[in-house]
Parts: sequence; structure tokens; C-alpha cells
Amino acid sequence: MRLPRRQKFDERDLIRASMNRPSGIGAIQLEQVQTRYHPDEPPVLNGFDLQVEDGEIVCLLGPSGVGKTTALRVIAGFERVINGYVRLGGRLVGSPFIHVPPHERALGLVFQSYALFPHLTVAQNVQFGIRDASDEAKRTRTFEILEMCGISEYADRGVHELSGGQQQRVALARAIAPDSVAVLLDEPFSNLDPSLVVQLRHQVREIIHEAGKTAILVTHDRETAFLTSDRVAVMRSGRVAQIGTAEEVYASPVSPHVARTIGSSSFIRGTYRSGRVFTEAGEFPAVAANGYEFADGEEVSALMRASELRLRRHDTRGEEEDGWTLEPFAPCGADCRCVARVASREFHGEFTDFSVRLPSGDTFEVRNRTYAAVLPDGAPVTVTAVRGAKVIVYPVDMR
Repeated sequence: MRLPRRQKFDERDLIRASMNRPSGIGAIQLEQVQTRYHPDEPPVLNGFDLQVEDGEIVCLLGPSGVGKTTALRVIAGFERVINGYVRLGGRLVGSPFIHVPPHERALGLVFQSYALFPHLTVAQNVQFGIRDASDEAKRTRTFEILEMCGISEYADRGVHELSGGQQQRVALARAIAPDSVAVLLDEPFSNLDPSLVVQLRHQVREIIHEAGKTAILVTHDRETAFLTSDRVAVMRSGRVAQIGTAEEVYASPVSPHVARTIGSSSFIRGTYRSGRVFTEAGEFPAVAANGYEFADGEEVSALMRASELRLRRHDTRGEEEDGWTLEPFAPCGADCRCVARVASREFHGEFTDFSVRLPSGDTFEVRNRTYAAVLPDGAPVTVTAVRGAKVIVYPVDMR
């Protein structure tokens, strides 16, 4: 009996199958993506994974140099993939063996500089990207988007007549006007006055959700990430270190790097025993990060969050102050820790930030409500955790 001849595997068939893959894997998916700018340089993205669902806003958050903008350029098609896969709406658009050019990826882009056409009016800028529609349909769509973005009254003005915030909304309107898979925003608030940024964060989020768009926003500012996104992806060394809602990432940072990225954080050494950490600053309730298990007596690194700590004067009289019983001061002995002292203060009106110096010379920050924080430089202080707060502890060698 003659067996049927086995068909030869053709890599092009795999490519075609991947390109026609049904949606349901997210509007944007990057899997183990690697890319570099020069063959002799290390990869800028190295094992980058990300999945963004339909209608979701995800912020890539991190300091300069971690690969945030490069990830956006890979999604947009401006950089090629040397390993891994990029899919938009289930369609394979980037891999080592296929590269769909930017103009065929159906993406809206908002750059730092807005990149508006100076010789066109606001309406003409917005209408520019709308294709495959009649002139009447383009005008109708343009007016709808201008209304949504709150800039319809500027339709006939030149973009040079607008403020920075208005130009930013024009750039966003132009990006969401076409029937695009997603909108990519690269540091959209970096060139604006801080007072204007507060207002525009909420407007941008509302506009993107009202338009039903999927979006990825790159930022180094944690407040922008927290207030604008549905999920935050904290980046480090060319990959996503942690992703989740702002509340999830803030409550349970998986590493000291993530903790520093998402908030004011200091670390001091301590010893873990039975759900508590014993440090030079005092004894605190503790929780192990990321499911780690620490043995009693193991040395750990304790995350000291300024907003979760409180200071009180370390007094010699044993009196009560603001509801706390103050411990009398005792000279240092075999079982006595020297008290910490206020190194410096920064007054912010409703609260005051204190830099606290330990006897070893290590420092960390504490934020107190101003009315309860009459503590001069050099004052001896006792550090306590806010009621219900737990200090997160990490392995000492984790960064």
C-alpha cells in the first residue's frame, strides 16, 4: 500500500495562517519581541511581552532608556523585529520574516511635537487621515471628532493660532479620526505647562474611551500613567517588569525597581521574623513581596514608603502627643537603638516631607500632615507605620 507523500513544510504557509488568525488575542499583542538599532549593540527590547485588549488604555511607564518609545516604534512599524511577533487585531505585522510598513498598519499616532501640518486648518489636519470615504462622509466624520475633542470652534483656524493644549487635542483628533486599530501616544504631555497637564489627562482618557479606541501611551510620569490608563506596564531593561491596574501595581510591586518607579520609596536593611521586620528605624508589620517566603531571622530589604509612615517626637518625658504615648529616651546600651533625627524638611502646605537620618547615616523619607508635624531639623523622632499599613520586604540582593 502506497502511503501519501508528506507535504513539505513551507514557512510562508505559517505566515499566511498567522496573518489570518482570528481576533480575541487582544487588539495589540507583542510576544518575546527583540529589536536593536545597530548589529553591534545590545537589544533595546529583549523578550518584550504585551497584550492590550480592545478598548483598553495601557501606559508604558519607566525612566529614560528602558525601551518605552522603542516599543511604540516597533508597534507602529518604524523599527523591525529581529525575534518575536507583533500582531494588530490578530494580524501578524512584525516578525523576523515579515514586516508590514507603517502606513498599512491602521494606527493613529500622536507625537511629542504633535507633527501637525502648519499650512492646513484644524479641520483639514483632522480630515487628512480619513481615507476611502466620500468628501461628505469625511466632513461629517471630521465635525464629529472635533465636537468630541471640544475643538469644533477652531475648525477653520490655522494650527499656529492655537495654544499647546489645543494643538495636542488636534493631534489626538487626527489620530482617532480614521478607522484605526489603535492609537499610539508618545509622551503627549511633555511639552505642556504642568497646570494644563492636569486638565488634559482626564480629557484624553475620556476622548479615547468615548471614541471606542484602544491606546498605548508612553510616559515617564507616574501620575500620568495612574490617571490616564486602565493598566500600567512598568518597564525595565527592554521588557515589562510588571503590568496591572495602578492600584494593583502600587499595592504589590514585584521588585524594588517597580516600587521606585511608581512612587517615592526608600529601602533599609532589616531582619524578618514572624510577619514583622526589625530595622534600625524600628519594628514594623511586614509582608513578603511577590509570594517570597522568608525564614525567621533572614536579612531583608524593607520598602519605606513616605506616605505610609508617621513621625512623632522621641521625648524624654513619657507624655502623650497627638494620641500617641511617647517612649522616654534612654541612653544607648546593649539592647537599645539610638533614635533617628530629622535631617531636613520640605513644606508643601497641606503636608511636610521629612528626610530622616538613622544613626548609621542611612536616610529615608516620611510625609506627615503639616498640622501634626511641628518637628524642627535635628529633632529626635520615632517612626511608626500608618494603621493597617505593612512594610513590603524583598530579598536583599533584589534590585
